[in-house]
Amino acid sequence: MLRGLAFNPKILHFSPSLPLFSLNSPSFSSRLPSFSGRKNSILQAQGLGFKSENQLGTTMDLGKEVPELNRNLYPPIEPYSSGFLKVSDLHSIYWEQSGNPNGHPVVFIHGGPGGGTSPSNRTFFDPDFYRIILFDQRGAGKSTPHACLVDNTTWDLVNDIEKLREHLEIPEWQVFGGSWGSTLALAYSQSHPDKVTGMVLRGIFLLRKKELDWFYEGGAAAIYPDAWEPFRDLIPENERDCLIDAYHKRLNSDDMETQYAAARAWTKWEMMTAHLLPNEENIKKGDDDKFSLAFARIENHYFVNKGFFPSDSFLLDNIEKIRHINATIVQGRYDMCCPIMTAWDLHKAWPEADFKIVPDAGHSANELGIAAELVAANEKLKNIIKNGGP
Repeated sequence: MLRGLAFNPKILHFSPSLPLFSLNSPSFSSRLPSFSGRKNSILQAQGLGFKSENQLGTTMDLGKEVPELNRNLYPPIEPYSSGFLKVSDLHSIYWEQSGNPNGHPVVFIHGGPGGGTSPSNRTFFDPDFYRIILFDQRGAGKSTPHACLVDNTTWDLVNDIEKLREHLEIPEWQVFGGSWGSTLALAYSQSHPDKVTGMVLRGIFLLRKKELDWFYEGGAAAIYPDAWEPFRDLIPENERDCLIDAYHKRLNSDDMETQYAAARAWTKWEMMTAHLLPNEENIKKGDDDKFSLAFARIENHYFVNKGFFPSDSFLLDNIEKIRHINATIVQGRYDMCCPIMTAWDLHKAWPEADFKIVPDAGHSANELGIAAELVAANEKLKNIIKNGGP
């Protein structure tokens, strides 16, 4: 099947409405039918092509062309407005707007929790079309008080996003989030589906026990033993039955140097595993005490509390609330922080969403293949808004 076509597919793509494969060749404009969520649709990568048990080649629709989507990051831009929004008696969150003040609003939800935003986050969006809103979640980035865990829960953050939307007088907006940002994006969208025009999710994290066990109890260590051992060895052997709890004790110590040491080790473990290939700039974040303290304390706080969700499968159980929303899921095949099993579970629960597996990427949004798919996903939603179709 398709043996006569000499192409090199970059992305494995499952979609109910778009081509089944996203191809690197611009000349391949045929439209393939979708089999997402149907029986006998297991795809097998074989050399230069794909085979499917459905005999896809017999049902190709050659009469429709798929518009090419931009896949390149946009140039850096500066905000046209910024400020702080007081969301509680204790917390104020930093926000900024860039791009087109009259454009379609999109809110960027950062990861961690505790990671904060950065200027490069703006470049996933067409600044002529989008009104781009970034904000730092409670305790993260420029928000105050820094690294604070008091009144800092998933549902506080969901409420903060709504307060920010109302403060900026935005009727509805597109939601974009990766890693923990995908968790919070799902929680927010399920709480306020009428305020969401579309979703782009990356590196899916549902904060289930098996996901935390994979990364913090030895699963990812099988791939990164050199990065794992310094993280593990900060904790005495008699406390290693639960490393998340052991780190919780140290990240909340009365001694600040104990907090900083734990924060550096916690952060460096994640930064060393976030890219398919080592990224020294990312790894250096582990040596930044201010960044590490917020990142490690807030992450650990949420993980100890199981994301403040009432059940392990809460986000999957509530997919029905957002099933109608146009969405794309982007996942690196070799993501060590948020392994693909989670994105696959979300895809099975939500087959209506486009699902794109980047075969040569890990976790980070800044990896080339993932960044390209994120930009393309935003372009697809842009076209739907502008033209009423992909």
